[in-house]
Amino acid sequence: MFDLSFPALSTPFPADAMPVVAHSTFDPALPFSLTLPDRNPAAAMSGEAHPLIIGHFATLAEAMRGAIKMADEMEPDAAPRMLAILDRDERLVLAGAAANGAVAWCAPVMTATEARVVVMEASQLRAQASRAADWLESDLATRLRQRADLLEARLVDPLWRAFATRALQIAA
Repeated sequence: MFDLSFPALSTPFPADAMPVVAHSTFDPALPFSLTLPDRNPAAAMSGEAHPLIIGHFATLAEAMRGAIKMADEMEPDAAPRMLAILDRDERLVLAGAAANGAVAWCAPVMTATEARVVVMEASQLRAQASRAADWLESDLATRLRQRADLLEARLVDPLWRAFATRALQIAA
């Protein structure tokens, strides 16, 4: 579905360079938050990984504009970065990859059957990535994991599926 090239990154941004998104606040009372994944392996293995919040927004449209603003502020040759918009209950509303001043939003799954297919395919890609890593094919393993990430980005919470699909139609 996506052929984006994602170099492996240990952290989404350098420790001292978290992106600043215009019109965002850090008011957790606002319903939507723009986030980046926590790539800390220790946190992931311990189950303590939480997304890194870039900002909070009052509407989904503002959060989408914030994501585009973040993509605009990235270096032109920077690697694409996965990002997600979560609601106040930390349910996935929308996700995509930011690069080259734009965001490639992932189309949400629409049914439970489609979600199961996406989960199985992402799981197979991660298993292939593990085998590739065992064979010392780190570039291939990285690309396979990134494809799995993009697939999993489609797993929008059932509450938000139709709304997110409509938002993407309007944005297009």
